[in-house]
Amino acid sequence: MRFSLLGTLALFASSAFAQTPKLSAEDDAFLNEVSRRSFQFLWDASDPNTGITREHVYWNGSPFPAEKRDIGSTGATGFTITALCIAAEHGWIPREKARERALNTLRYYADRAPNEHGWFYHWLNVVKGERTGANFDTAVLALPEGKKMNRPKSEVSVSDSTWLFAGALTAGQYFREEPEMARLAKKIYERVDYAWMRNGDPYLLAHGWMPESGFIESRYDKYCQLALMYLMGIGSPTHPLPPGAWYAWERNPNTYGGYKYVGTSLLWTYQYPFAWADFRGKKETREPHTDWFANAQTATRAHRVFCVDLKKEFPGYSGDIWGITSSMSKTGYKAWGGPPKRSSIDGTVVPCAAAGSLMLTPDISLPALKAMKQHYGDKIWTKYGFADSFDPTTGWVSPEVIGLDAGITLLSAENLRTGNVWKWFMKNPEMVRAMQLAGLQ
Repeated sequence: MRFSLLGTLALFASSAFAQTPKLSAEDDAFLNEVSRRSFQFLWDASDPNTGITREHVYWNGSPFPAEKRDIGSTGATGFTITALCIAAEHGWIPREKARERALNTLRYYADRAPNEHGWFYHWLNVVKGERTGANFDTAVLALPEGKKMNRPKSEVSVSDSTWLFAGALTAGQYFREEPEMARLAKKIYERVDYAWMRNGDPYLLAHGWMPESGFIESRYDKYCQLALMYLMGIGSPTHPLPPGAWYAWERNPNTYGGYKYVGTSLLWTYQYPFAWADFRGKKETREPHTDWFANAQTATRAHRVFCVDLKKEFPGYSGDIWGITSSMSKTGYKAWGGPPKRSSIDGTVVPCAAAGSLMLTPDISLPALKAMKQHYGDKIWTKYGFADSFDPTTGWVSPEVIGLDAGITLLSAENLRTGNVWKWFMKNPEMVRAMQLAGLQ
């Protein structure tokens, strides 16, 4: 299947190219439909009063089990706030409706959501807004291989809070006609105590905190989804991280299929931070002058080769049908992917793996999504876009769509189409200053 971004591939392959490529009318229409359906999930799955987004929903309309039905995710809510800006811009819903929902969400998180030193709980009841437990097979975290997290109550999450902060700052810049939006976004961000979350370390953030047991022992000390955490921490005007925090975490090297890059983490960790912060064309001033946008591009290309190599074991993978990242499986939620191989890969394909890299590698990600829809059609194509995951060999299809996966699909597609999320988020002067302090030039 040929890619139709004629004349743009060589330019876009270089992170110095900071313009959005021109899509064909056919490709733009396809991405518009993927995006619109992804947004519909985020709209339908969110409570109109608190704005909290349910993380898991059945795409066929069946009700979720009562004990899981109202479990919401702070991280997914951050994607939803950003999605409201995108929907208003494209006219998928009236601007005033999008603004009202975003304002309700920011009001809730600014004034009512339980927090600790400005950090929010991972899981909240979408209606009551109170702390709750994940109540899924495994909490949505990139945990070390073989470890599970079945806590009866949610942790205060650095990762999920970061996506919420990013969404709030995006809405504060986009809905400029509503002064309260910017005020609430400022309140949410400036309240965050980054120094407290270091728990005595000079630079490194803990993964989170539990009221029952205190700080989580693990720290964000090697490459994962941490780029936006540290960038926003360094940029904080009230409780900042020292600029040296940017260079305090380990640059763990990886090599696969002839590709060399930093990180042995899951594919989504190369996507989420770069959906908001515009790292295109920026390199670190320190050796080895890492270009983190190019690093994310390389990680995606290596991941595709990794999936193609799995074809020997699982014939459903191919050059166009590829992608494994945290998602549902036949036996529950899995934090899986590679390289290196994480968890017991069973032939499942996760559409948001390719979709989340649309803004990074459109030449391989867009053909993958089009091939999935062409070959599997209504089996995986739902009113909310792609089902969360499917097995092309056995025919199994996940009955669910997941908030984080719909969110990264939408934001990545939007950045490829327009660059809007990058543009809106980078209007926050704190982010520009943070990049300067971190030596990203």
